[in-house]
Amino acid sequence: MKRTRVAGIIPMEDGFALMHRLDVKKNKDFQEYYTFPGGGLEIGETPEEGTIREIEEEFGIHVKIVKKLYECYSERKNEYEIFYLCEYVDGEFGTGTGPEFSNDPKYVDSGKYIPEIVKKEEIEKILLLPPDIKDKFVMDFIKK
Repeated sequence: MKRTRVAGIIPMEDGFALMHRLDVKKNKDFQEYYTFPGGGLEIGETPEEGTIREIEEEFGIHVKIVKKLYECYSERKNEYEIFYLCEYVDGEFGTGTGPEFSNDPKYVDSGKYIPEIVKKEEIEKILLLPPDIKDKFVMDFIKK
């Protein structure tokens, strides 16, 4: 069954809020990378609701959806992804309490999840996944 993953692109300070992933054992190709915060939809949830929930779980902040930016399908993961531009509303960045921070043994191979605000001028230098979305994001937000 195809999974839907939702993610938020959140401008903050003079950069963007990203999840830095370190020591990822379950992904032999990428043990360290950055990704836009997000995750799978829960039953009965709209993509917008899922994006807001995931960002609150991962970063401890509240956002509002501005607009849908990108959609893609990953054949490797059999996963459909939707990326939304979000606006920071309130909350303390880095206080997320989602399951990835719980020391739950099912996350042991997932490595560390480190919320970071990456400065705009650093974005092109980092490994930001997925690469096709990074390319669009750089064209739309960094090289403007």
